[in-house]
Amino acid sequence: MPTIDCVNEVGIEPTTRVRMLGAMFDAPIADKCRIEYKIELPIEGEPWNVGLVVGPSGSGKSTVMRHLWGDMCDLEWSRGAVVDDFAKGLSMDDISRVCSAVGFNTIPAWMRPFSVLSNGERFRVDLARRMLELPDPVVVDEFTSVVDRQVAQIGSHAVQKYVRRNKRHFVAITCHYDVIDWLQPDWVLDMATRSFTRRCLQRRPEIECVIGRLPYSAWAMFAPYHYMSAKLHRAARCFGLWANGRLAAFSATLHRPHPKVRDIIAVTRGVTLPDWQGIGCMPVLNDTLGSAYAGIGKRLRLYPVHPANVRTYDKSSNWRMTERGGDRWSSTRTNGKSTLRKPGKEHARMGDRPCTIFEWAGPVMAERDARRLLGIA
Repeated sequence: MPTIDCVNEVGIEPTTRVRMLGAMFDAPIADKCRIEYKIELPIEGEPWNVGLVVGPSGSGKSTVMRHLWGDMCDLEWSRGAVVDDFAKGLSMDDISRVCSAVGFNTIPAWMRPFSVLSNGERFRVDLARRMLELPDPVVVDEFTSVVDRQVAQIGSHAVQKYVRRNKRHFVAITCHYDVIDWLQPDWVLDMATRSFTRRCLQRRPEIECVIGRLPYSAWAMFAPYHYMSAKLHRAARCFGLWANGRLAAFSATLHRPHPKVRDIIAVTRGVTLPDWQGIGCMPVLNDTLGSAYAGIGKRLRLYPVHPANVRTYDKSSNWRMTERGGDRWSSTRTNGKSTLRKPGKEHARMGDRPCTIFEWAGPVMAERDARRLLGIA
């Protein structure tokens, strides 16, 4: 059983200002400042994946971290695109999987340098690199301290899912108690009370979702985060998902011409805003649209290219894969140079992009409700 038994001492130099400070507040000037920690941390008795050390500033969280696991290493970010900062030898599939898993899902941001990313994007891609490149346990000090609380909570939920799915060990060090219900730690060390507790996993806090029509102009809010062009056909029907009262995701549908049938509707654009990535907003939105279009006798189809999106819908019983796209990330090496492999002609295509095709095969919404949602008289 690990025991935290350490003493933090620092000498105090009795300068003029220090003596004045002692006199001003009637504070005795000790020869040394001494803080002692003696805490039992029984984390070896039962299996665990996620741990949390929490407490107010100055309570000794970082001291405990250094005593048990050493200092948190700094990652170097120097390349023109953050994907190039990941360790050599990692495939693009490895990188795309972990980035998507922690909610860093905006493809254009993958191509930018770390220095221009938002705080939320930096937080997520930093987590992604640590998960791929560092040995267990992955320890993160000041976890979620530089991001707003919504990003902190959703990011916590995303990272714990990845950790458990990949059987990793992750320890978060933070002063924010609001991440506990989202991170769902297997154990918690609260430095405010010097107490250790184990937690039973439970569902994350509920998020109230509302889905409805959006005007075409709403696309301008989402276009910068889509990996394709910012163009959207004027005939597209636009829909949004509001999470806890805030607009979080966008989906646009369009009639898809077909030589034999006239009942195919395509999802032509789908975007989740960065702050809400990692909790499944887009599948909820597209599931609802699939059910609604089925209610008026239409077949909704998806044409994803992103590997993470393909995996998500392939696992869903509500979507049936009709054609499989090509391997976007495989490569060949010639004379020491790596070249992306061109997908074969047999792969399904949307324009010039090899893609996988999924068709809605889930529940059918009542026609009256479907027409109301879709805005069809």
